[in-house]
Amino acid sequence: MLAVRIINFSDKMTKKNIYVTQPYLPPLEEFIPYLEQIWESKFLTNGGPFHEQLERALCKFLGVEHIALFTNGTIALVTALQALRITGEVITTPYSFVATSHSLLWNGIKPVFVDVDPNTLNLDPEKIEAAITPQTTAIMPVHCYGHPCDVNAIQKIADNYNLKVIYDAAHAFGVQDAQGSILRYGDLSVLSFHATKVFNTFEGGAIVCPDAKTKTRIDQLKNFGHVGEVTVVAPGINGKMSEFNAALGLLQLKHLDKALTKRKEIDAAYRDRLKGVKGIRCLDEAGEKVSNYSYFPILVEPDYPISRDELNQQFKDSGIYPRRYFYPLISNYPMYRGLPSAHKENLPEATIAAQRVLCLPIYPDLDLSVVDEISCFIASRTTKPVCFAEDAK
Repeated sequence: MLAVRIINFSDKMTKKNIYVTQPYLPPLEEFIPYLEQIWESKFLTNGGPFHEQLERALCKFLGVEHIALFTNGTIALVTALQALRITGEVITTPYSFVATSHSLLWNGIKPVFVDVDPNTLNLDPEKIEAAITPQTTAIMPVHCYGHPCDVNAIQKIADNYNLKVIYDAAHAFGVQDAQGSILRYGDLSVLSFHATKVFNTFEGGAIVCPDAKTKTRIDQLKNFGHVGEVTVVAPGINGKMSEFNAALGLLQLKHLDKALTKRKEIDAAYRDRLKGVKGIRCLDEAGEKVSNYSYFPILVEPDYPISRDELNQQFKDSGIYPRRYFYPLISNYPMYRGLPSAHKENLPEATIAAQRVLCLPIYPDLDLSVVDEISCFIASRTTKPVCFAEDAK
C-alpha cells in the first residue's frame, strides 16, 4: 500500500536551514581521552605519537604504502609540486576549487586549462595532448566529486611526453577502482581533510607517496626543509599536522564506515526520487568500484522549466542551501582570465557544466525525510506537484 506525500511549497521546507554539507563529528566524550593524552604528553606538533599513528592507520585503511600528513590540502598541493621540482607549465582543469590552480601560481608555474569530459566532468584526456608545449612539465587532474579520472589514458600521455602527474584527490578519500585505491595513480596524490570532506580532521591534508625516499623529501619540505637539528636543505614551509588534528583523525576512522553507509543511502535516495524528472541529470559513476559519495551534483538541463540559478534561489528562499560547485570556472577569476587557455571557447564543456551544476545537500546526519523534501521540491517544478510515493506506515 502506498501513500502519496505532497509538500506545501509556500512554507519553508524545514524548521532550520539545511546546507550543502555539514561536518561529521564523533561523540565528544570519545574525543576527551585523546585530549587527556595530549595534555599528559605535552606533545602538540612536530610528528607526535598521534601523528605517527594516523599515518600508519591511513596507509592501512586506504591501501597505500606511504603517506605524509599536512596541515591542509592546499599546502600539500604546493609541497607536492616542490617535491617533484615542477616548473614551467602544468596542464590542469578549470572545473575545480581554486586551490588546485592557486598551488601552481604559488610555485611560479603557469596553469594551462584543458576542457573536461561532459560525462564525468574530469579532465578530458583527448584534449590534453594538444595543450602540451616544450614548457609543459606535468599534468594536474582532479578526481572531481570523487569520481576517478581516466587514469590510464592520462598516464599514457604522461609517459609519451615524459611528464609528471599529480592528482588533486581532495574528493577521492577511500575511492577504489577494480585494482584498489585510486590514490596509487600518478607520481603523487594529494588529499584534503577539510571540515567539508568525507574524512575530516577539522583541517588537514596528506600526500600519498610512491616510496619511502619521496616521503622523506616531502617530510623535510613540510618542516622548513630541515634535515636534523642544524641542517636545512630546501626552502620548505611549515605544513605539519598538529596532534589535535591527528587525534581527531584517528577517532574519525572508527566512525567512517557508518558515515559512508549513510552517505550511500542518501545518494541512492536522491537517485530514486529524481529518476525520470525531466531536465534533471544525475552525474553517474566513472568506473569506481568503491565510492565515497562525497557530493551529489545534479545538472539542470535546458528542458527543465526553470534555470539552475532560479532553482538555486528558490531553494535558498525555502531554507535549503545547495551550492553551484563549481561556479564560476577557475579560468574566469581575474588572476587566470588573461591566460590564452582560459578563453571560454576553449572550454565549452566546462562552461556548460558550470552553468548547470547544483550540488544538493549530503552528509551523514541528513535525515532522509529532508532528502524527500528536496527531491519533491525539484520534481514539483515540472508538470506534477505530487512527486514521489512512500510506503504507508
